[in-house]
Amino acid sequence: MAKVKVYSTPTCPWCKKTKELLNENSIGFEDINVAADSKAAQEMFRKSGQMGVPVTDIDGQIIVGFDKLKLKQLLKISG
Repeated sequence: MAKVKVYSTPTCPWCKKTKELLNENSIGFEDINVAADSKAAQEMFRKSGQMGVPVTDIDGQIIVGFDKLKLKQLLKISG
């Protein structure tokens, strides 16, 4: 099982879409609220070079934004 982290904020619609996709496919993930955790926001920026959310870390592979195809590809989700 892949180790998945989603750096997000509570008001971000694309963050919600990312987490919905993971939940619908029973993929466990750590949800990190960068609005409430400045250290996590710095970690997200260090990994992605971006301050925008969502940033998804799948076993060290970084996806910036909601990229359904790439998420499905890295997590081996069919359909």
